[in-house]
Amino acid sequence: MIRQRANFDWMLKEISDGAPGVEMVVVLSADGLRLARYGGDPDAADRVAAACAGVQSLAGAVAQELPYSDGEMQMVLIEIKGGYFYLMAAGDNAYLAVLSDMTCEPGRMGGMMRDLVVRIGAHLTTPPRRNGQAV
Repeated sequence: MIRQRANFDWMLKEISDGAPGVEMVVVLSADGLRLARYGGDPDAADRVAAACAGVQSLAGAVAQELPYSDGEMQMVLIEIKGGYFYLMAAGDNAYLAVLSDMTCEPGRMGGMMRDLVVRIGAHLTTPPRRNGQAV
């Protein structure tokens, strides 16, 4: 079982309350482990976190093909029939993901996520792990 970080609820609730249609907000480590969530069920949040690891890896590989890129993923937006998926870098080895329905305006959500990361990004940073232990 993944243990969530304490006192993240109010930060993630702010995003959920700030835009219509937000279904789930998840903070995850770069290797796809859920660190915190707001909304949705815990198992769904774990699946979203695991999928996000693949998405950020793919985005980073594509970013390396741009001549002036540092190869790091900043934000991914995927429009899905019936909603949106947002993934944003949120600190060293940490990401912020949001799932919403179609009533959520992507520009507004991107701005809200960016503002949250700027304010609290240092708290979202996760240390790298080896053999399940922080290094």
